Amino acid sequence: SRFFTARGLFFFTKMAELHHLLPTSWESKIDEWLHEDIPSFDYGGFVVGDKEERAEILCKANGVLCGVPFVTRIFEVLHCKIIWHNKEGEFIDVSAGNVPVAHITGPVSRLLQGERVALNLMARASGIATRAREAKNLADSANWKGRVAGTRKTTPGFRLVEKYALLVGGCDTHRNDLSSMIMLKDNHISSTGNITNAVKKAKSVGGFAIKVEVECQNTAEAEEAILAGADIVMLDNHAPAQLQPAAKHLKEKYPHVIVEASGGVTLETLSSYFFPEVDVISMGSLVQSVPHVDFSLNIGAKVVHK
Repeated sequence: SRFFTARGLFFFTKMAELHHLLPTSWESKIDEWLHEDIPSFDYGGFVVGDKEERAEILCKANGVLCGVPFVTRIFEVLHCKIIWHNKEGEFIDVSAGNVPVAHITGPVSRLLQGERVALNLMARASGIATRAREAKNLADSANWKGRVAGTRKTTPGFRLVEKYALLVGGCDTHRNDLSSMIMLKDNHISSTGNITNAVKKAKSVGGFAIKVEVECQNTAEAEEAILAGADIVMLDNHAPAQLQPAAKHLKEKYPHVIVEASGGVTLETLSSYFFPEVDVISMGSLVQSVPHVDFSLNIGAKVVHK
């Protein structure tokens, strides 16, 4: 298996360390999610009581496992203990049947309180990580040296998990928020009069530490952005036949500038954008409308250890 090559070992080591990226505030999200699901009385919890039980989380569809630190914390908050049988970022193959990826022990009412929050999070995070892994594998197979990235098109309140899932899948997050990088789009440019004005104003506050990217419809706009001081130019909505000559022209003339392709790129069309002159391909579809990976939680099931 390729996962036992040196490159694969490094990849899984990196996945295991990604939780160190999470900000100190991330655990407060767990309380928010649990409060949303249990705003007052837990009537079902009353029915089952606090008898100690064991449960297993079953993966029921092929996909990349993602969400381990979040799910672990959900059950820790609920005074349960979870043990994982698979690693974050590992591809789970269910061709031989459902795969138990973790088991949990704790009061049965607490197990049920965490069930839906944990499964919903894993299903979405694993779906994003799976699609990101597919995109990364396409780029690797083509020996393309650039970065496949997500976008800021994320779910309000859930961006941290979705950006984390992109990393687990092997893709770039792109900018995480409005404070991460200055991206000047058509509305910024029309409001300030032209690209040059917008870039200069952005550079006056962003300083040397924050990159400036400009969304461009053609090479003329891209050159104006570069001459004004932009670090990155996005060639927006360029079909591959338009993209390649435009990117080639810009990289030959301005080799220091990062060229990004974006707009309508899907997993099915991604390979047609793998030009050596393109540094980044960003895809909203890495997060939007991804199929989720199916998980279930079974209480009282026999725990199978790997």
